[in-house]
Amino acid sequence: MEMQPGQMAYDRAITVFSPDGRLFQVEYAREAVRRGATTAGVTYDNGVVLVADRRIPNPKLAEPASLEKIHVLDEHVACATAGLVADARVLVDFARLQSQINRVTYSEPISVELLVRKICDYKQQYTQYGGVRPFGTALLVGGYDASGVHLFETEPSGSLTSFKASATGGNKGPVMEVLEQKYKPGLDRESAIALALEGLKAALEEGATLAQVEVLTIDRGAGIHRLTPEETQKYVARLSSGGGSTRAGRS
Repeated sequence: MEMQPGQMAYDRAITVFSPDGRLFQVEYAREAVRRGATTAGVTYDNGVVLVADRRIPNPKLAEPASLEKIHVLDEHVACATAGLVADARVLVDFARLQSQINRVTYSEPISVELLVRKICDYKQQYTQYGGVRPFGTALLVGGYDASGVHLFETEPSGSLTSFKASATGGNKGPVMEVLEQKYKPGLDRESAIALALEGLKAALEEGATLAQVEVLTIDRGAGIHRLTPEETQKYVARLSSGGGSTRAGRS
């Protein structure tokens, strides 16, 4: 982001608006998200699939499993993170705590939208008070509850949006193009996984592969399932051979 002369005075503190109504620290936090790994989510008839590209700093020596980008928040909800990893971990811990508080207080799982609103309220506090900075993380939160299947995107500003399919993080433009072109209501689980991976593949830099992609499904019937590397690579191989990703699911 280019700084214009005279703007520097307005990015010293989170509580100071620029004359045109901008909070530069929040915009910088969005830039941290744009520099993060690419993540995507696709809803289907009975659930949601979340996928994330692991950016491994040293592929030869690092343990890929230690770089978790998709986190389980409760038995019916999970999230994919993009941006600053440590910031994401704090938000994940907060979301897990809120989920457990709801279970203890009301003896029922928290609704997906209520959990997302609590996360966003927490984020928003870090855009309004002095001495803090915004969270440099965006979460794609997917899950199901009594009202249906949900996928939400949360931003550093504390805003939230519900999607049928979406992406965030670095180079999300090509992913969104694939999702906008190929998403159809009524996808089944297999097709949703294939579509999410196809979108992620479109965002890869030249020479990169989906060798370290992380995939998790939150299914109303089967619960939460984190695909093994072997399961994931079967979908990747099918995608490379031209397998379809928009087959309609069961009614």
